[in-house]
Amino acid sequence: MYADAAETGTETIRRILQETGDTWAVVGLSANESRAAYRVAAVLQRFGKRVVPVHPKAERVHGEKGYASLADIPFPVDVVDVFVNSELAGAVADEAVAIGAKAVWFQLGVIDEAAYERTRAAGLDMVMDHCPAIEIPLLER
Repeated sequence: MYADAAETGTETIRRILQETGDTWAVVGLSANESRAAYRVAAVLQRFGKRVVPVHPKAERVHGEKGYASLADIPFPVDVVDVFVNSELAGAVADEAVAIGAKAVWFQLGVIDEAAYERTRAAGLDMVMDHCPAIEIPLLER
């Protein structure tokens, strides 16, 4: 079962948001202000996270240089936040493992059980079907 299973999921969410590190690659983040990724990235920044846009256009977003792929990022990434559909998300999780990320976060509606199992087997924390912009303010309560 994935990380919304009560206590295990809550602990994983807390660990990723508070302990895993502050460099978040946001896959699917573009300069399109109407997209959820844009708004979520802004919230992550407000909570002290460095947000690295990953999008084929490699646009600068929220003041950060964008990259076309995870492999193009020339520095370590702590968390890979995935804003692509479930059919594409597994490949992104595999790329996160390949670049040495510490955790993978699949956004609301993004679910791939096989990718979850592979990512956990590789030793990474993983959350599916949750939004860090919703979860991070809850930690301060």
